[in-house]
Amino acid sequence: MITMKKKLFFLTILLCAAAFVSGCGSPDGKETLTVLNYGKYFDPEALEMFEEETGIKVEYEEYESPEEMYTKYKAGSIDYDLLCTSDYMIQKLIQEGEVLEMNHDNISSYQNLDPKIIDASASFDPDHTYTLPFFYGTVGILYNTDEVDAKETDTWNVLWDSKYDGKIIMENSVRDCFLVPLKQLGYSLNSTDKNELEEALQMLLEQKPMIYAYFVDETGDEMAAGNASLAVVYSGEAAYAQSLADNLAYSVPKEGSNLWIDSWFIPKTCKNQENAEKFLDFLCREDIAKMNFDYVFYATPNMAVYENLDEETKNDTTIFPDQSVIDNCEVYVSLDEEGTDLYNQLWKKLKSD
Repeated sequence: MITMKKKLFFLTILLCAAAFVSGCGSPDGKETLTVLNYGKYFDPEALEMFEEETGIKVEYEEYESPEEMYTKYKAGSIDYDLLCTSDYMIQKLIQEGEVLEMNHDNISSYQNLDPKIIDASASFDPDHTYTLPFFYGTVGILYNTDEVDAKETDTWNVLWDSKYDGKIIMENSVRDCFLVPLKQLGYSLNSTDKNELEEALQMLLEQKPMIYAYFVDETGDEMAAGNASLAVVYSGEAAYAQSLADNLAYSVPKEGSNLWIDSWFIPKTCKNQENAEKFLDFLCREDIAKMNFDYVFYATPNMAVYENLDEETKNDTTIFPDQSVIDNCEVYVSLDEEGTDLYNQLWKKLKSD
């Protein structure tokens, strides 16, 4: 038997749930924005500023690799309003119909972004309707100058030199790990040729006993601490490590590498696109973009920030690569299901053997 007290209790629950779904966004009545981003990729103080200025509470989550992000998003347990990830993964989600068109007219500070980087985004967002560039850079070799000659790092082959046994860090990311042997072998980092990938896997298996660790976010600190001699890293992680230790340098090998562009996009799970675009407008503001640049150390596409940097920073090729380096790099493209499965199978074999 349902008593009047129980009826009132259930009615209260239903009303709270309805209020939550209809837009208040959180039990305390505040609007919320649920954001998923790479780890260490946003200054926490900037998030606090956004909340104070707008009254919108940010539910902020982090992940390590694009593949982890994809799994978290596709699980469907959380309705994300805004995500930031790498080019090829955004392309995959666009192809799957998971991305909403972005109204750049609602983002007044979008004009601060470098048209060259926006144009480069055409490889995964041809009509520039879905994305907003956040950071860009390269993948290369961070090395200890006390232990490694700069000339050796002109080629990826140095990562197979036995004298660095136990002193090498590789990326704990399938695409970023496989790009190294693929480029060393003269193949495209977007290869889905089974024979080429098997050849790359054999190189990685030969290298594995020499590996100190497979890392992502920990690499800079490990190199600064002197725990390894060589590391495959993102350029921003290299710049961060160099800020901690004077004996570290960065090189993009002559065989070529990856030019990556990490961008924001609005997924179809978004509950409030207006608030999502407010957040994007906020982060493109010069003061906020400068805060994030200082926090992350990666190349910013925000020209308002770049133009006001000191000459030493502008000329730091670890952060802002020369055009010749960019021209020798490839942007990742999304793999089809067969290609994705092949990479995943080979990755599992590498990590388990």
